Amino acid sequence: MATTAPKIKFREPQIEMAHGAGGKASRRLVEGLFAPLLFAGAQGPLSDAAHIQINGTRIAMTTDSFVVSPLRFPGGSIGELAINGTVNDLAVSGARAEAIVVTFVLEAGLPTDILEAEVRAMGQAAEAAGVRIAGGDTKVVEHGKADRMYITTTGVGRLLPGVAISPESVQPGDKILLSGAIGDHGITILLARGELDIEAEIRSDTRSVFPLVQSIVRAAGGGIRWMRDPTRGGVATSLNELARDCGRGIVLSEEKIPVRDAVRGACELLGLDPLHIANEGQFLAVVSADQADAALEALRRAPGGAEAVIIGEVRDEPAGSVLVTTLYGGSRLVDMLVGDPLPRIC
Repeated sequence: MATTAPKIKFREPQIEMAHGAGGKASRRLVEGLFAPLLFAGAQGPLSDAAHIQINGTRIAMTTDSFVVSPLRFPGGSIGELAINGTVNDLAVSGARAEAIVVTFVLEAGLPTDILEAEVRAMGQAAEAAGVRIAGGDTKVVEHGKADRMYITTTGVGRLLPGVAISPESVQPGDKILLSGAIGDHGITILLARGELDIEAEIRSDTRSVFPLVQSIVRAAGGGIRWMRDPTRGGVATSLNELARDCGRGIVLSEEKIPVRDAVRGACELLGLDPLHIANEGQFLAVVSADQADAALEALRRAPGGAEAVIIGEVRDEPAGSVLVTTLYGGSRLVDMLVGDPLPRIC
């Protein structure tokens, strides 16, 4: 019996930088090309980690690549980022990272001390996150073909009991929790490149968010509807994806969204919206209204969670969209990221 050929919707003639930025172009690529060819028959929206059942045992699995430039920046480096990013993708899927495998793509001519520093950073981050590096691979390419170093990781995690998250479970009245200030990582990377004459004391927020996730799971496990770490594309893209997947509206209060003055100032100078800037140590959670205060209190008590805040709620309207109410009583629709204003940030 003949099978029906997958329907490919992606018709753009070539791949551009925007296709890797985590915004609209990325979604067109994933949904229009990768999903029909690789994930045919998959149930539900795609997410940062897959839940897989093997002989009756359910695990979480994720994979990611890191091409950040520069390799080292205030607050972190590519090695640390690779571990934290993998741990975080598992954490917001409701899983504790147990093991990670790592691939290095190295450029010929890379100084050994640079490689050693990143391997050390990776080992220290893994130890701090309580995850085991179980194996890996190394490839070396010709000089000029890899911008010194790329890292790819695959992580496996154990699901936390009592947590079942999905966009379909989101209901009107649910609250949107944010673990802390946004935009630190993306602006730090941009300024670290030295291409702009802007001086600001900003450090990347890269860290494992698992302890924070664990704190709200213990406080409100059954009330947690959805979680995401807003990396590429920022808070706006993550929440727009949620709004589209659940078919409901997300309404945010601009005055409640924590943004450091230095980040806000840099965004104003560059014409960027902090809601579109990448984060590497924060996460979003949708929690039922009756559990939201308990979740917020637990988050604020956890180390590193003091800046956590409820920034909005889920409503029936505007369906499939994110609306931000401004400081002056107006409102604006915020779309997911278009283009790639900050390439090579993670």
